[in-house]
Amino acid sequence: TTESTSNVVASLVAYLNVELAPRITRHGVLVEVYGEGILLVGDSGVGKSETAIELIKRGHRLVADDAVEIRRIGDTLTGTAPELIRHYLEVRGIGVVDIQKLFGMSGVKSATQIDLVIQFERWQDEKFYDRLGLDEAHTQIMGVPIPLLTIPVSAGRNLAGIVELAVMNNRQKKYGIN
Repeated sequence: TTESTSNVVASLVAYLNVELAPRITRHGVLVEVYGEGILLVGDSGVGKSETAIELIKRGHRLVADDAVEIRRIGDTLTGTAPELIRHYLEVRGIGVVDIQKLFGMSGVKSATQIDLVIQFERWQDEKFYDRLGLDEAHTQIMGVPIPLLTIPVSAGRNLAGIVELAVMNNRQKKYGIN
């Protein structure tokens, strides 16, 4: 190579850190909202993909639908989609749609860091839900703690708006504003 030894070694180490990083696959939807990576998880049919499509319509980006490949590099989790389903989103009743073709390159992203996990669960009348935001929960993915929010889902809730608000609130917490 014509490059200096230090540049070649640095590039090789960076490449190997990514390629040899431990990885897992999780069921969920990964979107980038306001520059933050949001992993939407929950039971099948709870509304993860429908929320993602609404977020994409609002100008945010899809990283992965249904299967999210997560790599741990240091204390950072990075998510991407398996090659076979990259840029595709499945919506019940419509089928599989190509988000890149429908929304252009601005509607998709190949990978993003995971900054927040939002768990959707069906609304249960007998369950108490935190209304003041005092409970700060975390989940562990590959040993890395990630903030976790549980959002109850019921008919008529604007989940895309709630996700956007949760992302803005999470970003403020990172900067010490709570």
